[in-house]
Formats: sequence, structure tokens, C-alpha cells
Amino acid sequence: MEGGTKELITALSAAAKAALAGGAPLPFSLYTSHTEQRILNAPILKPLLICVLAGVKHLGRDAELVCPAGSFVFLPNSPTIDMRNIPVNEEYCAMLIDFDHADFHQFQRSAVPARPHLLGPVDAVLAKTLQQFAEWSVYAPPGAWHFRKKELLQLLYQAGHHGVAAMAAPPSFSHQLHDMISADIAGDWSVKRVTAALAVSESTLLRNLKAEGTDLLAIVNRTRLGHALHLIQTTRDPIGRIADRCGYYSQSRFTEKFKLLFGVTPTGLRKTRL
Repeated sequence: MEGGTKELITALSAAAKAALAGGAPLPFSLYTSHTEQRILNAPILKPLLICVLAGVKHLGRDAELVCPAGSFVFLPNSPTIDMRNIPVNEEYCAMLIDFDHADFHQFQRSAVPARPHLLGPVDAVLAKTLQQFAEWSVYAPPGAWHFRKKELLQLLYQAGHHGVAAMAAPPSFSHQLHDMISADIAGDWSVKRVTAALAVSESTLLRNLKAEGTDLLAIVNRTRLGHALHLIQTTRDPIGRIADRCGYYSQSRFTEKFKLLFGVTPTGLRKTRL
């Protein structure tokens, strides 16, 4: 990174940390760690912009993508990806912003080929824009957040990253279920409840899920565990409290499922954080 850009990224990191210190919900997250994190099968259920502010991120089982500090990676709403978050000088820090499918309606998808990911530098303009986004988010009503997210997408597009227009695949049946379950993460998501909410028959539900290579229980668990992963990375809530919030009333059962999916225990992941 050039000196001026490095200073802007430092200012961005400080602004994001200050915004999150208030504890209110915000339209971005900040993931930090002081020792390496290895996470398997991390769910990417919405198009996700990750800006690495300190350390290095490896994505893919064999580190197919390497994102050093001062770079961003934009991931589409693909099922899962393996990742390593590697601190440099005892710090890894990344800003994450997810997007809804509607945020991409401003682009003509037919003119842009599909991309598995988008990789680029966090230049001075993007760093300053993200800093303003973090500071503005503290005061802006949640109903206005999507307007600024659309501006971020347009900024990337105008900077020559035209692949950003193809980062949102049409929501699958599984994605629709994920969004519905996320609204009541600890709820009892039986087949009866789901079919009533979607106004479909049980046979239609099962047929659609089978076509996508999954089932209702797998989607419920992935949604709950994905939310738990986020809470472990962004809060100081006790592990037992996180398990309860995500619908697991046995902490040992929660730990077992979490480790089976992500390859690390909730407590082990929590210990890596700053």
C-alpha cells in the first residue's frame, strides 16, 4: 500500500471500530483476531464485500484467493467457502458488508458475465467512502442503509470493477428459506410451518429442496450456525447464550454441530479474537 492509502485505511479501521463501540445494529461488521482463524464451510448466503484492513485472508481449501491488507474481495451468494484469517503484527481486521439481491437491480446483468468472485485494491476513494459509510451509519435510520449500499456498488462499478454487477445470483429456494428462518432464528421450523409460510405443499417443498441437493434440517442448521459464527466473531456474549439465541438449548450439542461444520469449536474461535 502507498503511504497515503495506508493512512486512509487506518482511519477507516478506526471509524468502523468507533461506530461499532456503540453496540447498536449497523449495516456492516468488523471481524478481528490476534491469532490465526481457520474456518471451514463458512456460509455466504448474501453477496458479501470483504475489505481486509490488517493481516491477510486466504479463501478456498488451497488458498486459491489471497487478500492482503488494503485489498477487497467480493463474493457472490454461493453456498460455502473455506477461509483463513491470518494476523500480521498480531492483528487481523476486516470490514464486511452484505447486500440484498434488490441492491443489484440497478445493473443490467445480461451485459456482464457471471463471476465467481471479484478482487481488487481498497484505493483512496473506496477507503474514504467506506469511512464515511461507517460514520454515517451511526446516525442514519436502518431504512436508509440500502441507499448507501447501492452507492457502494455503483462506486465499484464506476471504478472499473464491472464484475460487481454479476455478484448476485437469483435467490434459490434455499436462500428464500434462509431469509425466512433468519427472521426467527430460534423458532421451531417444522415442515408444517414452512409449507404454511410459503403456501406450498409438502411434496413441492421436498422436491425443490432435493433438486438443490439439500433438505430443511440442513438449511435450518446452516442458518443457525452461520448466525452463531457471526455472533462469536462480533460479540462478547457467552457461548451458552449464543447457543440459546440460535435455537440450541444444549451447549454441548451446539458445540458438536458447530465444530462438525466449521472445523473449530465456538470456544476455540472465540479465543482467537482481539
